Amino acid sequence: MSVYHDEIEIEDFEYDEEEEMYYYPCPCGDRFQVSREELIAGEEIATCPSCSLIVKVIYDPVAFAAEQDEAEVNTKNKAVRKESGFYC
Repeated sequence: MSVYHDEIEIEDFEYDEEEEMYYYPCPCGDRFQVSREELIAGEEIATCPSCSLIVKVIYDPVAFAAEQDEAEVNTKNKAVRKESGFYC
Protein backbone atom coordinates (compact mmCIF):
# COMPACT_ATOMS: atom_id res chain seq x y z
CA MET A 1 0.00 0.00 0.00
CA SER A 2 1.31 3.42 -0.95
CA VAL A 3 1.35 6.40 1.35
CA TYR A 4 0.39 9.49 -0.62
CA HIS A 5 1.78 12.92 0.21
CA ASP A 6 -1.55 14.34 -0.99
CA GLU A 7 -4.49 13.75 -3.30
CA ILE A 8 -4.65 16.24 -6.19
CA GLU A 9 -7.43 16.79 -8.75
CA ILE A 10 -6.29 16.37 -12.37
CA GLU A 11 -7.62 19.88 -13.06
CA ASP A 12 -4.96 21.28 -10.70
CA PHE A 13 -2.10 19.79 -12.74
CA GLU A 14 -0.48 21.74 -15.58
CA TYR A 15 -0.52 19.94 -18.92
CA ASP A 16 2.41 20.14 -21.34
CA GLU A 17 1.00 19.32 -24.80
CA GLU A 18 4.42 18.81 -26.37
CA GLU A 19 5.54 16.26 -23.78
CA GLU A 20 2.00 14.96 -23.10
CA MET A 21 2.76 15.16 -19.37
CA TYR A 22 0.86 16.50 -16.40
CA TYR A 23 2.87 18.37 -13.74
CA TYR A 24 2.18 19.56 -10.20
CA PRO A 25 4.63 21.36 -7.85
CA CYS A 26 6.37 19.14 -5.29
CA PRO A 27 7.42 20.53 -1.88
CA CYS A 28 11.05 19.57 -2.71
CA GLY A 29 11.09 22.19 -5.49
CA ASP A 30 10.71 19.79 -8.43
CA ARG A 31 7.38 18.65 -9.90
CA PHE A 32 5.23 15.56 -9.64
CA GLN A 33 4.62 14.12 -13.08
CA VAL A 34 2.36 11.61 -14.79
CA SER A 35 1.97 11.06 -18.52
CA ARG A 36 -1.24 11.26 -20.50
CA GLU A 37 -0.63 7.67 -21.59
CA GLU A 38 -0.35 6.50 -17.97
CA LEU A 39 -3.61 8.23 -17.07
CA ILE A 40 -5.43 6.67 -20.04
CA ALA A 41 -4.14 3.28 -18.81
CA GLY A 42 -5.71 3.96 -15.40
CA GLU A 43 -2.61 5.02 -13.45
CA GLU A 44 -3.46 7.24 -10.50
CA ILE A 45 -0.03 7.99 -9.06
CA ALA A 46 2.16 10.96 -9.96
CA THR A 47 5.78 10.71 -8.89
CA CYS A 48 8.50 13.25 -8.25
CA PRO A 49 11.79 12.45 -10.00
CA SER A 50 13.81 14.23 -7.29
CA CYS A 51 12.39 12.75 -4.08
CA SER A 52 10.35 9.82 -2.80
CA LEU A 53 7.02 11.66 -2.53
CA ILE A 54 4.02 10.52 -4.57
CA VAL A 55 0.54 11.97 -4.94
CA LYS A 56 -2.72 10.34 -5.89
CA VAL A 57 -4.29 11.87 -8.99
CA ILE A 58 -8.03 12.27 -8.58
CA TYR A 59 -9.80 11.80 -11.90
CA ASP A 60 -12.36 9.59 -13.63
CA PRO A 61 -10.33 7.23 -15.88
CA VAL A 62 -13.31 6.44 -18.14
CA ALA A 63 -14.25 10.10 -18.63
CA PHE A 64 -10.59 11.05 -19.07
CA ALA A 65 -10.08 8.46 -21.82
CA ALA A 66 -13.30 9.56 -23.53
CA GLU A 67 -12.23 13.23 -23.43
CA GLN A 68 -8.83 12.33 -24.88
CA ASP A 69 -10.45 10.31 -27.68
CA GLU A 70 -12.77 13.23 -28.49
CA ALA A 71 -9.88 15.70 -28.50
CA GLU A 72 -7.89 13.47 -30.90
CA VAL A 73 -10.87 13.21 -33.28
CA ASN A 74 -11.38 16.99 -33.21
CA THR A 75 -7.68 17.58 -33.91
CA LYS A 76 -7.73 15.16 -36.84
CA ASN A 77 -10.91 16.73 -38.25
CA LYS A 78 -9.35 20.20 -38.09
CA ALA A 79 -6.26 18.94 -39.92
CA VAL A 80 -8.39 17.36 -42.66
CA ARG A 81 -10.46 20.54 -43.09
CA LYS A 82 -7.29 22.64 -43.23
CA GLU A 83 -5.74 20.37 -45.88
CA SER A 84 -8.92 20.46 -47.97
CA GLY A 85 -9.15 24.25 -47.76
CA PHE A 86 -12.35 24.07 -45.69
CA TYR A 87 -11.15 25.52 -42.44
CA CYS A 88 -12.95 28.07 -40.30
